[in-house]
Amino acid sequence: MDTTAATPQGDAPEPTPQPAPPYSLRQLTIYFLKLGTIGFGGPVALVEYMHRDLVERRGWIAEGDYRDGLALSQLAPGPLAAQLAIYLGFVHYRVTGATAAGIAFVLPSFLMVVALGWAYVRYGGLAWVQAVFYAVGAAVIGIIAYSAYKLTRKSIGRAPLLWAIYLVAGAVTVITESEQVWLFLAAGLVTWLVMAPPDLRRLRGRLPAVLLVPAGLDVPGATGLDLDLLGRILAYFTYAGAFVFGSGLAIVPFLYGGVVQEHDWLTDQQFLDAVAVALITPGPVVITTGFIGFLLAGLPGAMVAAAATFLPAYFLTIIPAPYFKKYGKQRGVAAFVDGVTAAAIGAIGGAVIVLGRRSVVDLPTALIAVGTGVLLWKARVPEPAIILAAAMLGLLIADSR
Repeated sequence: MDTTAATPQGDAPEPTPQPAPPYSLRQLTIYFLKLGTIGFGGPVALVEYMHRDLVERRGWIAEGDYRDGLALSQLAPGPLAAQLAIYLGFVHYRVTGATAAGIAFVLPSFLMVVALGWAYVRYGGLAWVQAVFYAVGAAVIGIIAYSAYKLTRKSIGRAPLLWAIYLVAGAVTVITESEQVWLFLAAGLVTWLVMAPPDLRRLRGRLPAVLLVPAGLDVPGATGLDLDLLGRILAYFTYAGAFVFGSGLAIVPFLYGGVVQEHDWLTDQQFLDAVAVALITPGPVVITTGFIGFLLAGLPGAMVAAAATFLPAYFLTIIPAPYFKKYGKQRGVAAFVDGVTAAAIGAIGGAVIVLGRRSVVDLPTALIAVGTGVLLWKARVPEPAIILAAAMLGLLIADSR
């Protein structure tokens, strides 16, 4: 006899409870705290570390969830790696997880740049930063190149359309020296139409809401802010975080135009030092805004600048995230995400060339970059150890000149 209790006619069966995630919120927070402390290599390397650690090694995050997060992070303005960390925290622990992951990931590098900002102000500059960055920048290129290779091998597959998108995105990134959000959207739409063409009879009124999310946020009352320095810092860096597309160094030209040329807050040399500090510290490169804020208004300036930069990225991740969770498994949306992912990885590959032209400037830096790639590929040397060795090498080379 069937002992299963019958449900009354017309009553819907109770939903199947979702399995508990294979990790706790505390474990996820500790992971991102560690990644923010020792994660060198910029956004390209950081997103690959998350895939390696959370998808491949630990199995905490499903491949599909990771791909959705990467696609959303590429579509929205703001720092790529921080947005992906926020999304991955959202996957199982919603807003609480997103908040914990985002803070844990950003906090270590923020504390480091504040400490370096204090030393910079107290001792009148950091001459050794340029010497260290000379070698560290080249090592970072090696890390980025190896990470881009791994992402390409794992994510593109054999579909000719995705390879075409990958190559076009890489070429556009090299030519324009920035990431183009219209290219990501176009790649997603083309892949959707080719690989999962919609039924036009049923399409009307049923577009996933995630595709209708605005690309940016207005800054409420920005024009009415008081001219007090902290208010101007808040307004400017909120705008930078909400409207500037492209990760890592893509925000640098925008910051230069505002911080140096428009507002006359820093000199050219101070701005270059700020960028160098961000590049030799782990975590998101965009944390350079915290260093700039410290130079302008001490610790309050650092806190306001960093918060203003990252909060738009936080909201532009958690607001559309539920729609990615809800619609991401549909065939059309999955094809759209595949196209965006191919374009994103192509842009990452192009960024290797763009950044390499700035960091690999002579034979020593070329050897450091190539040597880093070989160490990662053959010897599996940890990235922090490579960065430390490169920093010491940079100081030795500077002393010998």
